[in-house]
Amino acid sequence: MAKKYSDALKISDALKIKVAKEYQEGSLGVRRLAKKHGIRSKSAVERWIKLYEAFGAEGLMSKKHKATYSVQFKLDVLRFIERTGSSETVTALQFGMTNPALISQWKKSFREGGAEVLEKPKGRSSMSSTPKHNKEKKKEENGMTREQKLERENELLRLEVEYLKKLRTFQMNPKSYLEKHKQRYHMNSKKPSN
Repeated sequence: MAKKYSDALKISDALKIKVAKEYQEGSLGVRRLAKKHGIRSKSAVERWIKLYEAFGAEGLMSKKHKATYSVQFKLDVLRFIERTGSSETVTALQFGMTNPALISQWKKSFREGGAEVLEKPKGRSSMSSTPKHNKEKKKEENGMTREQKLERENELLRLEVEYLKKLRTFQMNPKSYLEKHKQRYHMNSKKPSN
């Protein structure tokens, strides 16, 4: 019997690819594949399959260096989830991302500190006196007029207020809120696409 893995982080890229390929061959379903390879999380297997289908083997490979995303991109992703009710995996695929867990981190950061927190890079800062990300940020800011900067800040604040209102509504009556948004999601999904 295969060894039980306690969490998806310990699973090798090769095993993820093997599982996704086995699923593509069609001999076993998700649950049986998870059991065969000793993987506790059926949803992890489903996520690997979706990533494999969208990006091939490269979508399941661990990244040596992490991709960096702009604040606007992060807000677009969070807005998409809020508007459509899509899962993090579906949203990641929609935006060409191979790491849905990043979206979860962005949601948590936004919830705890607003849009400004999304702008701050994670991890330790560079040892140089002028870090690379600061140079890029200055270039980005220098390319914007004062009016554009204010409009951007205004949009971020508007999004934050909208998010906090929805969070408050949810906290007051979670069942009613979820039912309302399920109905809206189903109505939007029935609309014909252009």
